[in-house]
Amino acid sequence: MNFGRGPAVVLNVGGTRYSFSREVLKDFPLRRVSRLHGCLSEQDVLEVCDDYDRERNEYFFDRHSEAFGFIMLYVRHGHLRFVPHMCELSFYNELIYWGLEGSHLDYCCQRRLDDRMSETCTYYSAEEPPGEPSAGPRGKARRAAAAEGGKWLERMRRTFEEPTSSLAAQVLATVSILFVIVSMVVLCASTLPEWRAQENRSVEEQSRIIEAICIGWFTAECIVRFIVSKNKCEFVRRPLNIIDLLAITPYYISVLMTVFTGENSQLQRAGVTLRVLRMMRIFWVIKLARHFIGLQTLGLTLKRCYREMVMLLVFICVAMAIFSALSQLLENGLDLGTKNKDYASIPAACWWVIISMTTVGYGDMCPITVPGRILGGICVVSGIVLLALPITFIYHSFVQCYHELKFRSARYGRSLSAEFLN
Repeated sequence: MNFGRGPAVVLNVGGTRYSFSREVLKDFPLRRVSRLHGCLSEQDVLEVCDDYDRERNEYFFDRHSEAFGFIMLYVRHGHLRFVPHMCELSFYNELIYWGLEGSHLDYCCQRRLDDRMSETCTYYSAEEPPGEPSAGPRGKARRAAAAEGGKWLERMRRTFEEPTSSLAAQVLATVSILFVIVSMVVLCASTLPEWRAQENRSVEEQSRIIEAICIGWFTAECIVRFIVSKNKCEFVRRPLNIIDLLAITPYYISVLMTVFTGENSQLQRAGVTLRVLRMMRIFWVIKLARHFIGLQTLGLTLKRCYREMVMLLVFICVAMAIFSALSQLLENGLDLGTKNKDYASIPAACWWVIISMTTVGYGDMCPITVPGRILGGICVVSGIVLLALPITFIYHSFVQCYHELKFRSARYGRSLSAEFLN
């Protein structure tokens, strides 16, 4: 922060003032407030807050003062609850404005928010929160100029990134889905023995042509989306774009290897590599996540619940270590005259533990001693309990992610209807 006077910074939120030191802003838990530390000019400040007083080094935010007071209680004590007699959706709007999410709420308030969002199917975008005032006349002028200059580029970006943003975007998404389906059908059919027979060489050549056409479409689509993207570095880091790259790159690598080593190369390692690269085309099916809310919800839920997923894996690993050691000891380690060869080692017993805890029960391995069977029953019950513990947190996150994506799709659907009527 290279402007302003004095060591203290004053935040004026709806008439209520809060004073902080400059160093506190650097690691402040609220993203919008912490962004002030990286501002280098008054113009940058006005993009974060509504107004700025240079003389008093005071930043003005035209937001709900009581809601911000409850948010500050979360910053100080780590507990975030709804403001009494305030609409849950309005308070959720305030959370998003300051850079928090519904997952920061206490468990009881999360349930209230999920129920309210389920009733209204409402979600406020973190990038464009409704009702957010403009940052003064200068901010309006800058946004008007930027909107006029990048209108065509923004339209192109939404056409390729948001399948429901326009009629052209829906047509483009439909064509992309068809290419994915065709490529998957060709990939599955190419593994049939009849398909790879000597007399079907022409069919194999046609499948390669179809594959080349599909790859050409995917490559062109990826290049265009990269060109029209706002932030190129952010574009490269997005999971769906990484998946696109993983789906496209193996084809070009396999083509180069075929050119340099030949189709029937004696280099066995190269031949195995070619088969692995061609089988990586299965990643194309994940491209459907760009067009279906269900797959997007799954990915977003896994992203937000990685702590719960890690906790679930830790539970499983700890239980697997304990039950596999005990089962190996009871079934094979003790000299009881009834040694079970399936439990000859702890790693071998780990397979039985994992299929028992997940209640799959293939039956390929089973205990034969009475103590081993008792241990197996305890293992099954423990697996049910341990797997059920983190599910509640993951479920609520899934519901929230679904409503967020559903609202965004409905918002673009309304713009599509307006475009169709016009």
